Amino acid sequence: MANAYATVADVEARLTRDLTTDEKAVCSTLLGDAAVYIDAFAPEASAAAKQVVSCNMVIRTLGDGSYGVPTGATQGSMSALGYSQSWTIGSGGSTGEIYFSKLDRKLLGIGNAIGSYSPTQELVPRPHPGEALG
Repeated sequence: MANAYATVADVEARLTRDLTTDEKAVCSTLLGDAAVYIDAFAPEASAAAKQVVSCNMVIRTLGDGSYGVPTGATQGSMSALGYSQSWTIGSGGSTGEIYFSKLDRKLLGIGNAIGSYSPTQELVPRPHPGEALG
């Protein structure tokens, strides 16, 4: 397990509530998981960015305790007598899942590259410098 970049106290400082004993244990495990994700995608990111992103990832997973709108939801709807709810989670994650948001990726400096690679590109002969394409 990777060393966590944030502590349970760091997460609690960003929440508007105290974590229960059970949530603290889960939080500690999730901080280790977040470190693995960060190390896989952005090992060169700053320590401050790693700490903030770790906390963000864990808070999204734990939720803010309101049990209303899921943390990370970008769209939602509710109905009354029809008992209907619908939520859209942004940035490709889902509630209860640990993931990078767009802001997290920006803080870590990942995901902004544009480009492509074709494995067949190496099969095409390249002209020498100064040689005309024929």
